[in-house]
Amino acid sequence: MSALPKLPDPAVNPQKARKGLERVWHATLISLHGLRAGWSEPAFRQEAIMAIVMIPAAFWLGRSWIEVALLAGSAVLVMIVELLNTAVEAAIDRIGPEWHDLSKRAKDMGSAAVLLSLTLCGGIWLAALWQHFAS
Repeated sequence: MSALPKLPDPAVNPQKARKGLERVWHATLISLHGLRAGWSEPAFRQEAIMAIVMIPAAFWLGRSWIEVALLAGSAVLVMIVELLNTAVEAAIDRIGPEWHDLSKRAKDMGSAAVLLSLTLCGGIWLAALWQHFAS
């Protein structure tokens, strides 16, 4: 006879016991705390400031809603990947300060993900600028 999986203890994580709009409200507050924590990271702050410029520019540069979505979305994607990279780094640092090959590998892969998102964003923006000014 198999045992049923044990449910998480609500005392350990009160968020698991919340339901409905209360859960949505608390999840929103937690997300805002995450954005505030991200703002303390210089790389995220730089990318967010660039996005503040790029997102309105996307409405000027884009010729259709699809182009605007690609331009603005690529800027937001960079910030998303940066937050995930920062989360990976924080989790690795929480485990311990000593050097380990797997810790280095996880951090390197997070950094590579940021590089790829920046490359994608740059490529989309260069193509849009080229099309706008070359034609």
